[in-house]
Amino acid sequence: MANQEEIIPSLARTLLYQLGVELKARFTSFGGWEMPVQYSGISREHEAVRNTAGMFDISHMGKFTLQGKNLIVQLQRLVPSDLSRLQPGQAQYTVLLNPQAGIIDDIIIYYQGEDSIGTQHASIIVNAATTDKDKTWLLQNLDLNEVQFQDISPEKILIAVQGPKALKYLQPLVPEDLQPVKAFGHLNATLLGKPAFLARTGYTGEDGFEVMVEPDVGVELWRHLCNAGVIPCGLGARDTLRLEAAMALYGQDIDDTTTPLEAGLGWLVHLDSKGDFIGREILAQQKAAGVQRRLVGLQMSGRNIARHGYQVLSGGKVVGEVTSGTLSPTLGYPIALAYVPKELASVSQQLEIEIRGKVYPAVVVKRPFYRSKR
Repeated sequence: MANQEEIIPSLARTLLYQLGVELKARFTSFGGWEMPVQYSGISREHEAVRNTAGMFDISHMGKFTLQGKNLIVQLQRLVPSDLSRLQPGQAQYTVLLNPQAGIIDDIIIYYQGEDSIGTQHASIIVNAATTDKDKTWLLQNLDLNEVQFQDISPEKILIAVQGPKALKYLQPLVPEDLQPVKAFGHLNATLLGKPAFLARTGYTGEDGFEVMVEPDVGVELWRHLCNAGVIPCGLGARDTLRLEAAMALYGQDIDDTTTPLEAGLGWLVHLDSKGDFIGREILAQQKAAGVQRRLVGLQMSGRNIARHGYQVLSGGKVVGEVTSGTLSPTLGYPIALAYVPKELASVSQQLEIEIRGKVYPAVVVKRPFYRSKR
């Protein structure tokens, strides 16, 4: 019989792992990776992002580059969003769908534009745990005679610098002016004298940039920002920040059994302005008939936290399940996301959550729970 060490798969580590060790970070398993869950404490890290600036090692995420004469046309078939609207330097948050309109993954497509010979260029960032699945799906559904696909995931470091002062900390390192870059804008720039890809995107509900660079530049950038006072942040703060902003976590709030219309991502579905795409028929039916369940925001009374997997009740009957929940550091009370029947999804609807055998009140509230004033 194999011993335990032989049957437990080893966890992958990012190229910044050793810097986390140096900072005495606490690590956890996440999507097959050994990742920092916290450095100086979740509350301190969360507060830094809301008020000044924090940085995250997100190098575990999948990173693809694509190019081809008809690249946008090719990608249009795979997502419900109309990519023909994208101008060079713009990006689209969207979802890959299976034929049942279930979400294979939520992704960001960064369009770099067309070169002098008519070749279109784009980058796609995907979730760490779904990188292999997404790669396989893309390769199966793109015409590889027309599109060149490259997986650069292991070769690049990705650092998210998030918070109202993110620009202040990054700009001195970049000769290009970052101020005009709008949300979901991006550019190829120079950082610390080396090539870098910077995008004004993030997963925290605050302003900030995601920076993709070569390993040596990434290590130098991390050390520089740390010395300048930017707070290193782990997955714990990343989760509380994204939940306050009601951003979905793949594998919990959305997966291949949930459609974007059920998940409150209807703004990604452009049925009227684009042609056929995988999952269109199901989404058209849902749009016409209405969805049977919806992902809603919940606010708990008191300090009882509704966590992932807890049952949602109405009139003593189980009607749904919590997908994500936490005590909001910014708001000071527990918040959660859950799927419930459409007739129970209206704001102010009273519900209950079962926590360790007892039932506690909850109310449906508008999402996001928190919106940055900046």
